Amino acid sequence: MVGALAAASFYAPIGRVKRWSWETTWAVAGLFSWFLWPVAVSLYFLPDFRAFYAGLDSQTVLKAALFGCMWGIGNVNYGLTMRYLGMSLGIGIAIGTTLVVGTLLPPFLHGNFLFLFNSPSGLISLAGIVVALIGVAVVTYAGHRKERQLGLSAEQFDLRKGLILALLCGIFSSGMSFAIDAAKPIETAALGLGIHPLYAALPSYVIIMGGGGLINFLYCFWHLARNSDLSIRADLSQPAAGNLGNAAMASLGGTMWYLQFFFYAWGAASIPQRLAHLNWMLHMSGYVLFGGLVGLALGEWTRVGRRPVVILWIGMAIIILAANLVGLGLAV
Repeated sequence: MVGALAAASFYAPIGRVKRWSWETTWAVAGLFSWFLWPVAVSLYFLPDFRAFYAGLDSQTVLKAALFGCMWGIGNVNYGLTMRYLGMSLGIGIAIGTTLVVGTLLPPFLHGNFLFLFNSPSGLISLAGIVVALIGVAVVTYAGHRKERQLGLSAEQFDLRKGLILALLCGIFSSGMSFAIDAAKPIETAALGLGIHPLYAALPSYVIIMGGGGLINFLYCFWHLARNSDLSIRADLSQPAAGNLGNAAMASLGGTMWYLQFFFYAWGAASIPQRLAHLNWMLHMSGYVLFGGLVGLALGEWTRVGRRPVVILWIGMAIIILAANLVGLGLAV
């Protein structure tokens, strides 16, 4: 939940960046979230950084990096999804898809899928997943009503194209769940060095986020190069104080983005291995829950009627119920 809160809040400082293009802002934030923090944390915990990565199995590294690239494609696709569906519908459908695919596919690939249907623990956890989807749908509906009342609409609304992109975005974004699963041997190697279980998954983020960051950087710089109205030089042409303030806000947003997975690793370390995939469901539903709470705290719902806010609270209560169902399933 702490990680989900960081994910839901990271855009607050990024939204304070002025007179920079989205591509430049995203690249600066990504420098911290995908490269600097993963490397710095691994340098801190690993006794020999270079020897650790040199000794990893190349197939494991390749799988983790490719799934990281898959996740990166999902990140890039978010913007297109919002363009055709609007913020609430786009995020709701994409998150719902990511929640289902990222939660259910790993146990299926490992042959543990039937555990969800033939044990009390699995059945309760499966109920939690279904309830979480209902909660995400209710929060999405509340957000859509809010946008309509505020007169907000998608930049180029196209339901068919938007739905396809949202589903693809959700599927590709679940690559992070697959990458973390594929990188388990890296976590095992870290445990073998005596690293505490809460931190053992963090060295794998150098590979995973490196793959995702590469895709995002390529997209940002390609877009800056092909669009004559955008350039890093133009973005940096304002006074030094403005650039420093923008860099501080972008780096803070990138740091918060990284922290979501820092604390995600803590959650994963506390869940039995047979139900490890449920950490993804808790993270994604928590992302929607805290997204609603952050929106309320920032006053995004002050100019809408009472009904959308009530629907939002109902949706968030359903997500809380889903998280407790999963907790009950873990305890059985």
